[in-house]
Amino acid sequence: MYDFSISTDQSPDILYGDLITAALALTDGEPDAIANMANISALIWQYIPDLNWAGFYRVMDDELVLGPFQGKSACIRIAMGKGVCGAAAATNQVQRVADVHAFPGHIACDADSRSELVAPVCADQRVIAVLDLDSPLPNRFSADDEAGMTKLVAAIANKLG
Repeated sequence: MYDFSISTDQSPDILYGDLITAALALTDGEPDAIANMANISALIWQYIPDLNWAGFYRVMDDELVLGPFQGKSACIRIAMGKGVCGAAAATNQVQRVADVHAFPGHIACDADSRSELVAPVCADQRVIAVLDLDSPLPNRFSADDEAGMTKLVAAIANKLG
């Protein structure tokens, strides 16, 4: 059993440091990427406020395929370069979108989503997945969230592919 003491009232550096420590503990010794993605999705869902979706899309045969997540049912397949997730995967660059309705080609899997943060997960110098966070609040994600999630996926990337 895992019992993490993570306070969302902390500074972003402490919050994301604690999340990374917890993520490393959850994935320690577990070789199964799907199990690790499931636990990381649950960890993020539990400790990052104001989300309506948190999960992974895996790169498979030049498209993104739904992986473990927390939240409402989601789009199953996303073409590379399409939508926020596809843009992150195709460019290997974090996408932080304050208003998803203003993003060209946004794919509305959940009409309640207003902002989104997508961080590519890289292993062996290639994108193997993306971590996708959605919020019903506009402009929910800050530069601190972007930096924190980027560090988190880098710390555990070798456990996700």
